[in-house]
Amino acid sequence: MSSYRQILYHIVFRTKDSQKTLNFENSDELYKYIWGTIKGKNGVLYRINGMEDHIHILCDLHPSIALADYLRDIKTASSIWLKECGKFPLFKGWSDGYAAFTYAYKDKDTIINYIKNQRDHHKTTTFEEELRKLLLEHGVKIDEKFFP
Repeated sequence: MSSYRQILYHIVFRTKDSQKTLNFENSDELYKYIWGTIKGKNGVLYRINGMEDHIHILCDLHPSIALADYLRDIKTASSIWLKECGKFPLFKGWSDGYAAFTYAYKDKDTIINYIKNQRDHHKTTTFEEELRKLLLEHGVKIDEKFFP
């Protein structure tokens, strides 16, 4: 029998010190760059979007790649690109950590819409409030030292 799996990851990571350094006018280029990195890792990108201080990704991770390695590679490659392209002059780097949540395939459209509507969502909710809510919904213990 062959091996089968379908695991959707909703990944969230933020800029160093949550600085608002990802300007909206050039963010589509950043997302395309990250998409290329994901494709290069045999992953499938379903949706990417974000704000000036963080990014949301919904993707399928190839089973041969560890999540921590995947995120390290995405963050490293995009950090180099962000610093070299000249369109994000205030960008200093990504924060050390990330949040990753798994979803069933049947939840895909719901998460896509959530990520797609980030700018509307953040008119009333801060990143910290959003992250706390996601962590609580998934039963993840919150380490207060990572929240201001």
